[in-house]
Amino acid sequence: MRTLFAMGAHGDLVREIQQNLTQRGFSPGKVDGDYGRATSGAVRQFQAANAQSQTGSIDEDTWTPLMNRPVPSVSERSLQLTSAFEAHGFGLAVGNFDGALLTWGIIGFTLISGGIQEIVLNVNRQFPAVVRQAFGDSTDELLQLMQSDRSVQTAWANAHTVNGRALAEPWKSMFAAFGAAPEVQAEQLKRVQSVYMLPAIRTAQRLGFTSELGLALCFDVHVQNGGIKSATMAELAPKLPGLSEAEARVLVANAVADSARPQYREDVRSRKLAVATGSGKVHGREYDLVNWGLDGAFPASELATQPAPQA
Repeated sequence: MRTLFAMGAHGDLVREIQQNLTQRGFSPGKVDGDYGRATSGAVRQFQAANAQSQTGSIDEDTWTPLMNRPVPSVSERSLQLTSAFEAHGFGLAVGNFDGALLTWGIIGFTLISGGIQEIVLNVNRQFPAVVRQAFGDSTDELLQLMQSDRSVQTAWANAHTVNGRALAEPWKSMFAAFGAAPEVQAEQLKRVQSVYMLPAIRTAQRLGFTSELGLALCFDVHVQNGGIKSATMAELAPKLPGLSEAEARVLVANAVADSARPQYREDVRSRKLAVATGSGKVHGREYDLVNWGLDGAFPASELATQPAPQA
């Protein structure tokens, strides 16, 4: 039975595991989304109580009775990995430290790209009370900001960025409360699917990838790098035939890194190679992707269908 989640994984899926363990009387300690020793111990206790092998890791046999819902898709597991690389959750918001004006949400949607505006305005159209509950008396200011021109948004972002990075209060807390709402999380995931995951599936299919790591790599490329540049894809095309997928993933990872801006090139390389090979150090933290439910030996069902339609 393959591993789905184990020591070292972290994110919202791990937090969900911890919440279910707690509800069933097997305390993992703090519910923090970090699969550490306490969580592993709680899983062992749950496994013992259910006559399962006491591995401390979540496999399909453990997931089903613990979570009472289907195993997360490869897309969901890829999102958890990339959001960990991005150091983001549904509610985290930071200020204008990198020219993006405002960054918020599960993969770091930005004000400069229009991602935050689309989510906020869509939620406001469907669930205006959710927006007002989170932002209170600042709701009108928020909605005006979402529809302002770039100069106004830039001035607002600079005025509300403190210590060179952080978003000033009470805005940081208000965006955190907004991101905690189920309706807002659903809207974030809808954007992830249409803007990043569907294009990633198309890219993986174009490259001939079929594995979980293949999809995870392409998704991370679309989130961090906006996809594979056409010139890079043209250079890759004649080199791919005859390679195993494992070899092709490494080739793609290095090609994407080589096409990145020089100041980010090695950061991109370490991150992409960790996904391509299934392990590595990213931002000082060791990743073993088997413990994140991502394995090059297993196919991604999302890649086994006809090519994904254009978004």
